[in-house]
Amino acid sequence: MHPLRQHIEKIISLSDTEFEHVLSHFEHKSLRKHQYLVQEGEYDKYDNWVIKGCLKAFYTNSDGKEHILQFAIEDWWVADYDAYFNTLQATINVDCMEPCEILQISLANREKLCTDLHKMEYFFRQKITNGYVALQKRILSLLSNNPQERYEEFIRLYPTLKDRIPKKYIAAYLGVSRETLSRLYSNNS
Repeated sequence: MHPLRQHIEKIISLSDTEFEHVLSHFEHKSLRKHQYLVQEGEYDKYDNWVIKGCLKAFYTNSDGKEHILQFAIEDWWVADYDAYFNTLQATINVDCMEPCEILQISLANREKLCTDLHKMEYFFRQKITNGYVALQKRILSLLSNNPQERYEEFIRLYPTLKDRIPKKYIAAYLGVSRETLSRLYSNNS
């Protein structure tokens, strides 16, 4: 079974014909390690579903410090959603940390697909709702948890990422220094 169909069918069921219709709205893209999928200042025309690889969505402040908003691995979605939904220039970057294979859907194709197949509207609404809840939990964690608690939560939620992502990026995601992360890492080994 196609991995996108497996992903969608965690929420809704599709017939073979319906899935072929869904798939026809996506474009396949291959990217190299360190290649940008989205760059600040450009228009982000696609929502991206990861077939293979690992990406990071990040913002660089005026001091050049990188703040990681999200990692995206297999079966996850990533985009600059403000730019995607509002036809604006991107304010974040999305970079490939590994060679990646993705499926992209434009907003126009997404809207058409949701009109053609109303259960896909439900699917996307569920994905957005789950993403919003995860973002709210992440913000609350950053505001209320100490570095140790944030690190433990990261390991609990994403156990495979700690060995896949360089520590400097995990530190940027957690909002701690590389040295602090090293201490946390050695305390939990």
